[in-house]
Amino acid sequence: MTSIWDRANPQLHALGVYEPGKPIEETARELGVRPDEIIKLASNENPLGPSPKAVAAMRAAVDSAQLYPDGGGFLLRSALGVKLGWARENIILGNGSNEIIEFVGHAFLQPGDDVITFEHAFVAYKLIAALFGARTIEIATPNFQPDPDALLTAITPKTKIIFIANPNNPTGALIPSNRLDNFFERVPDNVVTVLDEAYFEFRENPPNTLGYIRDGRNVVVLRTFSKIHGLASLRMGYGIARHDVIDVLQKTRQPFNVNGIAQTAALAALEDVDYLAETKRVVDAGRAFLEKEFSAMKLRFVPSSVNFVFVHVGNGPEVFKKMLARKIIVRPLVGYGLPEWLRITVGTMEQNKKCIAALKEVLA
Repeated sequence: MTSIWDRANPQLHALGVYEPGKPIEETARELGVRPDEIIKLASNENPLGPSPKAVAAMRAAVDSAQLYPDGGGFLLRSALGVKLGWARENIILGNGSNEIIEFVGHAFLQPGDDVITFEHAFVAYKLIAALFGARTIEIATPNFQPDPDALLTAITPKTKIIFIANPNNPTGALIPSNRLDNFFERVPDNVVTVLDEAYFEFRENPPNTLGYIRDGRNVVVLRTFSKIHGLASLRMGYGIARHDVIDVLQKTRQPFNVNGIAQTAALAALEDVDYLAETKRVVDAGRAFLEKEFSAMKLRFVPSSVNFVFVHVGNGPEVFKKMLARKIIVRPLVGYGLPEWLRITVGTMEQNKKCIAALKEVLA
């Protein structure tokens, strides 16, 4: 009998599958413990949970779950427009910002095209490129510091998209604003740049990257409700771009791609500024604690401005397993070509202290 793989698109044969952080429920089953005994510091989730206002909005929205959602996301796109100082037509909603990355692939990639990104960048960029038969050119990052000028030197006549995560996931490395300004002044107009800002709200005095759109650049800025807003389970992301770029991306979007409960929760979360401030306070304090402890333990790490720290532990998979046995999930990075490193999410201070205590035991 002929294998179904003989009929599948050829680029799927070697395509990897994204592996998320290990789930709490799976770990609890393996260890024979209750899920609430597990501390998950693997997926950069909000340690405080969702905004109470978002939770209340979700509960109320369940009563209308029999109805299709607003397919155009009118209310949420309008609210985001007001918040950001843009028109609704400059914003597109996605089932997580990942889906908008896929929209960009549908819109601009064909087999044989080139995509450029940094090494050790979010693996979804490379997976999306492979899905559309494009080649990914990965630019080296000495000492994990991304250099936008190096992206420019790699551009070929086949280059269609450049992906830049700022700050980068999983390393946490940050590109200074002046380096980004120089990049956007020089990048060719026929190349679309995707500027992934999933961790934008955690930064202190973040730059006005939306100014690149006002300047008429072919840039799509990605943001999400999964991180600081605490709505990762609802899969709600959005992109901002020139209205003509959004018009192109809208052609690739499936009807009702974002569910109604997620839209309602995001609307409430967007307005809960006190919750966002408290989340940032907790994360800032937790990150400072982790980095201080890593320094005391003489562990290398990349100074972070977001809700995770990238730290060198020697044997990442082995340390991951031993931390797991102590009911703490961290993120090994073998799939990123970083087997000696872990990414550790900032949790509550109690969780951070338990993580450090377990890490000291493991490394001893």
